[in-house]
Amino acid sequence: MKFSRLLSTGFGAGYCPWAPGTAGAILAAAIWCAYAYSIDSYAAVLLITIVLTAVFTILSIPAIDSVEREWGHDASRIVIDEMVGTWMALIAVPPSREWYWPLAALLLFRLFDIWKPLGCRWIDRNISGSWGVMLDDILAGIYAAMILTLFTLL
Repeated sequence: MKFSRLLSTGFGAGYCPWAPGTAGAILAAAIWCAYAYSIDSYAAVLLITIVLTAVFTILSIPAIDSVEREWGHDASRIVIDEMVGTWMALIAVPPSREWYWPLAALLLFRLFDIWKPLGCRWIDRNISGSWGVMLDDILAGIYAAMILTLFTLL
């Protein structure tokens, strides 16, 4: 149960008394920045981001199931979904990695996570359990990545 709490709360970010989802998203962006700005290879940064997204998605499913039995469905302390969604959006940061691209990815993800457009709200309301918690944020991250990609092409 301790590992499930640690993971589900985004290593404690979910205990933030104000906007825990935003705290989790900021933590994910900070983790990304820590390795993205210390590794020269864009391919390596992209690979690490994809692996983080996949691994944390897979690990989060049983962890969220475990804590939801105690805390209820999609409790505000559960922020691993925001972290995964943020990493999903950060996949679209271009190779140049100027500071405003990860910031735009973070802001776009949070906008779509809160707004819940085009299927996100349906997932949030109709898919129960840990997959419901994760999938709406993954979709919000995909939407953020799509918009970010469009901006990088301009």
